[in-house]
Amino acid sequence: MTAQATESQRATVQAIREHHGRLGRTMADHALTVRRGADQLAELSGPRTRMVEFSRAEVLPHAAVENETLYRAAWDVPAARLLVQAMIREHELLRELVDDLERARTAGETAGAAVALNAMFQAHLEKENEMLLPALVEAGVDLAGALGGRHEVLGESAEAGEGGCTCGGCTCGGHDAPGTPGATAELIDGELDVRALAPAQRHEQIFAAFRALPPGGAFVLVNDHDPKPLSYQFAAEYPGLYTWDYLEAGPQVWRVRIGRP
Repeated sequence: MTAQATESQRATVQAIREHHGRLGRTMADHALTVRRGADQLAELSGPRTRMVEFSRAEVLPHAAVENETLYRAAWDVPAARLLVQAMIREHELLRELVDDLERARTAGETAGAAVALNAMFQAHLEKENEMLLPALVEAGVDLAGALGGRHEVLGESAEAGEGGCTCGGCTCGGHDAPGTPGATAELIDGELDVRALAPAQRHEQIFAAFRALPPGGAFVLVNDHDPKPLSYQFAAEYPGLYTWDYLEAGPQVWRVRIGRP
């Protein structure tokens, strides 16, 4: 393997593991939110729905693309075939656990389903990081070639490297909006309106406003699209340390109250 190919392999493994880390942290935060809500006798329909939506929007598509790419490549590696069989079955179990969580109604059922889903997913990610990826690297499988830039497995780095988002990892959405040159956003009467900003500026301003909040404080984010991807990054970077409540959900304007408990 040439030096260039070796560097490409290293970068691909790093991108996969970093994306695994983000998915794992977000799932863990959703499970923690559900469990704490159950302990506090709080209404769990919102946290349950958000965990299911995250799973269906990111975790299950991630698993499906892995089946088509990494697992297909690993099937041709004799030493990894039994591991791949077991992990394909775990993908099926993840889908079943998401269904169980969606059907849960009592606090006990909801908390139990959330904990089970998180535990399965964390164990699955560890196997991929510590067993599957090393086996593929050792067998000389071209991971970048096998994945073909699929962002479901590589994360945002794939999009940035192929003409997609190049805003430095912004997950605020609206990447096609150029923004107004020279525009700024300030917190006015408890609202942060970022619609005039370029995507990279939105990301910076929103997190700066959050970090400036005192305990118990909140602000209302005003956006021109659903900032759901941003909620996933909040879950990854501030697990258990933020609140997220939709006040208005389109079609032209979205308002979300973001708070610090």
